[in-house]
Amino acid sequence: MAIRQIIGQAIVSEDVVDIFDAVGLEKPNIGLLDEAFLDEIRHLPERNLAVELLERLLEGEIKSRFKTNVSQEKKFSDLLTNVIKRYQNRSIETAQVIEELIDMAKKFQAAASRGEVLGLNDDELAFYDALATNEASVRELGDDILRSIAFELTESLRKNISVDWEKRDSVRAKLRLLVKRILRKHKYPPDQQEDAINLVLQQAESLSAEWVGGL
Repeated sequence: MAIRQIIGQAIVSEDVVDIFDAVGLEKPNIGLLDEAFLDEIRHLPERNLAVELLERLLEGEIKSRFKTNVSQEKKFSDLLTNVIKRYQNRSIETAQVIEELIDMAKKFQAAASRGEVLGLNDDELAFYDALATNEASVRELGDDILRSIAFELTESLRKNISVDWEKRDSVRAKLRLLVKRILRKHKYPPDQQEDAINLVLQQAESLSAEWVGGL
């Protein structure tokens, strides 16, 4: 109960070390999702505690690393919720849920490092992910064109974002038109444009506070 209380109160930042101490694990050298650390969790004798620990760590990491990436935050939050729900409903055994959570952690780690591979900074990657949510667009346009659109969206939206823009209908309409023109210019699939525009604007809203604060 004491260990569970520590886990329940811990936030994945300063307090996460308390979780490691509580279950007798050394703090990972590379990061929360370090391969050696995940292997230690896999072999914890307290199987239910291992599940709870992984859930808390992943939940905190998702919020921390993807706090301004709407698409990835939703994707991994939904995956985590689904696995835990199946576990709570006894649809999968403890050993299986641990393996699924560890596999998710590895996918999460790969997703977090894609920006360097694609040559995109965090803001550009967030828009790239918003555009790539639709698999048809990825197949039709490919990485190079999606990267170009992400570059252009980031630059154009950053220049046109203002304080409280999301509350002003005229400004939202202007930005919507701007996004639509960029997508049309690069021949983004027409039948997917409306969903993409909405997601791009949602992504812009997530970044706007940081952008405006940096002006």
